[in-house]
Amino acid sequence: MTRSRLGWAWRGALASLALDVLAGCGAHVLPTFHSESERLRVARERHDAGDCAEAILLLKTYVLNAVGTAQVDEGIYLLGDCYLRTKEWTLAAGEFERLLRDYPESDSSAAASFALGSALYGQAGKADFDQEYTVKALEQWRAYLRDHPGDWRNAEAERKVMAARTRLATKLLRTGNLYLKLKLWEPGRVYFQKIVDEYGDTSVDPEARFGLALSEAGRGRHREAIDQLKQIEERYTGQEIAARAAQNRKRLERKSRS
Repeated sequence: MTRSRLGWAWRGALASLALDVLAGCGAHVLPTFHSESERLRVARERHDAGDCAEAILLLKTYVLNAVGTAQVDEGIYLLGDCYLRTKEWTLAAGEFERLLRDYPESDSSAAASFALGSALYGQAGKADFDQEYTVKALEQWRAYLRDHPGDWRNAEAERKVMAARTRLATKLLRTGNLYLKLKLWEPGRVYFQKIVDEYGDTSVDPEARFGLALSEAGRGRHREAIDQLKQIEERYTGQEIAARAAQNRKRLERKSRS
């Protein structure tokens, strides 16, 4: 094939590819709407079907055009929920905050208040990291429970409150355990005591009590440590933490007798 014919062949292939791309894009072109209420209806259908990408495009336009209309608050909520589903936490939080600020009497306010907690919680790192957003999420879910008693999401919010509190307690526990490894007994004791005092209803409590006993032992307060270990054995009979407590208690009792 000559260079000229080769060039034309490449041009033809590129043109064909361009047409295919345009055809593919055309399949996702949004329809033309005769009213904003129609746009919201289709956006709602896309949202309910789980097509958040298309729903977001529709809702962003709707919210922009429908300021001051009766259903704009619903559009804002649906947009926030789509961002929540796609884990765009910051954008979701922004929409829910906007709804609660500008439309506090909206029928969607309870749902937005609950969802704002989820958007904030999504921005928090694991227990090893700073827990600023876990604290914010916890405060938001508590505000939701206070402002919307009897809402159908109350039970789930209670579970999320416990999950957030457990994460905060876990952060304290890991810090306390780090101090134990460094043999900094008093700072470690402070962290373990805070868990027992403020998060005693979480699953972290047994380990905090165990750490508290080890901190006392490290400080030379063997009798206090032995008493605390006995309490763990009695409280958590049959559990692994009780076996560890018994092992350490016996070691301290031998050491006290020598």
